[in-house]
Amino acid sequence: MSLPAWNDPDIKAGTMIRGALWLVQQVGEGNTFTKEQVRDAFPGVAQADRRVRDLRAYGWIIDTNREDATLVAEDQRFAKAGIPVWDPAARRAAAPPSALSAKDKQAVMARDDYMCTVCGISGGETYLDDSNQTAVLSITRRETVLPDGLGVTQLVTECKRCRAGSDGTPARADVVLADIKTLDPDDQRRLARWIAQGRRGSTPLDRVWSSYRRLPADARDEIRSTLEA
Repeated sequence: MSLPAWNDPDIKAGTMIRGALWLVQQVGEGNTFTKEQVRDAFPGVAQADRRVRDLRAYGWIIDTNREDATLVAEDQRFAKAGIPVWDPAARRAAAPPSALSAKDKQAVMARDDYMCTVCGISGGETYLDDSNQTAVLSITRRETVLPDGLGVTQLVTECKRCRAGSDGTPARADVVLADIKTLDPDDQRRLARWIAQGRRGSTPLDRVWSSYRRLPADARDEIRSTLEA
């Protein structure tokens, strides 16, 4: 399916959709752009840069210097395209939960302990494998299969990176329950304690490893040299 041209005067689409086409056709994934370039591309359109930012709700990754420390203040990076918003069916299926009130969104985040339900990172934390990116949390819809086989849509807290990397596969509570039942009784009881506590138990080795991983690289090298001596 060929894409419509972003600047086609006959295209019947709003600025967000035209902005998505502009990013794909003019900027390209991995490249940077500025607000000034957005304004030049859409002259006379009020808050065109905000309409482009709205694409983030559809899984588009558009980084600023808050998420990517290599960027200067005026630059943004089109890191990855998300839902093809120029496709009406895809756009409707992925419509963000905008009807939620701020209070409702806060309640979902509080329920999820203000952490991404996929990777466990908290908002504002840097990723261990990419210190230039900090986690940005939002509320998304997740298709879920319950233990009785019923399919439902549930609200979850996810970071921008996990949301963009999702392949759309439903969460399978029925499969998780089946896997739990295959555990031996001791492991089932241990898991039940973790569930009751809301966190996984850890051994002294787990805690030392976690503390070691949080050290700066030079400090980790010093510890490694001491242990190898």
